[in-house]
Amino acid sequence: MIWFALACLLHLVAGFFYISSGLIAPLWAVLVLIAIWIGLAVLLVRRRRTGPETLLIPVLAGATWFVLISLGEMFLGWRG
Repeated sequence: MIWFALACLLHLVAGFFYISSGLIAPLWAVLVLIAIWIGLAVLLVRRRRTGPETLLIPVLAGATWFVLISLGEMFLGWRG
């Protein structure tokens, strides 16, 4: 259960970056990012009993945010 609590805390930290993406990305992209973050939160809750592997979901959330924001900057001209 401690793994799930730690994973939830880390997922909330990743959520801060998803929500603050409005400083770089347009509104439609922020809404898509938040939908992805919520989907990963649902996955986290469904896998709450799997042990330390739940820590991979917040890591996936952070990596997804970084990749999508980087691709948006490179190909769509998003600037901070």
